[in-house]
Amino acid sequence: MGRERAVGIARGAGDAFSGPRKRLVERLREQGVRDARVLDVMARVPRHRLVDEALWHRAYEDVALPIGDGQTISAPGIVALMSETLELRGGESVLEIGTGSGYQAAVLARLAATVTSVERIPLLARRARTALDDLGVSNVLVHLGDGTRGWLPRAPYDAILVTAGGPEVPAPLLEQLAPGGRLVGPFGPRAGQELVRTRRAADGTLTEERLGPCHFVDLLGDHGWDT
Repeated sequence: MGRERAVGIARGAGDAFSGPRKRLVERLREQGVRDARVLDVMARVPRHRLVDEALWHRAYEDVALPIGDGQTISAPGIVALMSETLELRGGESVLEIGTGSGYQAAVLARLAATVTSVERIPLLARRARTALDDLGVSNVLVHLGDGTRGWLPRAPYDAILVTAGGPEVPAPLLEQLAPGGRLVGPFGPRAGQELVRTRRAADGTLTEERLGPCHFVDLLGDHGWDT
């Protein structure tokens, strides 16, 4: 697959949802999202094609929606915020923990060179792979496994995004973060998660920024919650 870029995500003038996406982007801009590349991608990725057809009428509301197995597709606002916080420029190798519907991966695919995404639920992994293929996204690899362990074969990563809330940043993910890299995810007690960005300096030093309260589904695995 190499370093191919994602293609063919939105369908252009014939896309009946282009208007709702445009209005969504205006709301995201009002909420403080400033990265022009992120806003452009949010205007292109067809979120409705990553949820059940019965939910298409809600696809461009800024809310999380169910995708089965007790999981959700994140609200567009948090997807845009987390994507912006990774500070991607286009040439990065990204690790995503928690593929879910594939929405966040489809966004990252337009912002980075390659995305490795790890999902623990087989059904969701299969659905996400099918959805990404249908969208023509060619630079995302979906793997089934314990995301709290990361994905060592393709490490190190320039950026790591964790899309579920854990008690603390999993040690294996920090070990797989390249010098100069950023790791973003929700961590802390279940009732008090915060969005955290961890940076690894060129000398290996780690620094942590707390970006505000949030709430995500549980990050389960050897380095997350037990149940």
